[in-house]
Amino acid sequence: MNDHILPSPDADGALDFFLRLARAQALIVRRFDSALGNLHGLSFSDYQLLYQLQRAPGARLRRIDLAERLALTASGVTRSLMPLEKIGLVARQADARDARVGYAVLTAAGQELLGHASATAQAVGRELLQDASADQLGALSALLGRLAG
Repeated sequence: MNDHILPSPDADGALDFFLRLARAQALIVRRFDSALGNLHGLSFSDYQLLYQLQRAPGARLRRIDLAERLALTASGVTRSLMPLEKIGLVARQADARDARVGYAVLTAAGQELLGHASATAQAVGRELLQDASADQLGALSALLGRLAG
């Protein structure tokens, strides 16, 4: 009896996809970290946080909403915000009606840095996907959208 028979490609296809996705994600983050760090002093995680704030109404979000958008815990968002607050890219803002609610707000300095960093991020994205067709990108984007909920 042979105990080393490999599963069929169909049975192993999902796992193979997710292993490749995890490796690709790690390499992509490393590439964005390098470009954004060298040119703007930001990590890719910092960039994503600032980007989510910029997209929000009034460039502000409750910390819990920011955590949900970034797929982080509330404490993870708090740890990520602290250095950005120290350098003036993000500020805290209390809710006028409910003192228990606090917002993270993108500052003018954060907005300016994000504008420059976005040009770099777009260039890195174009470089990474230069050989992908519009159909491939559309299909992959749809699949990732379903996975991310």
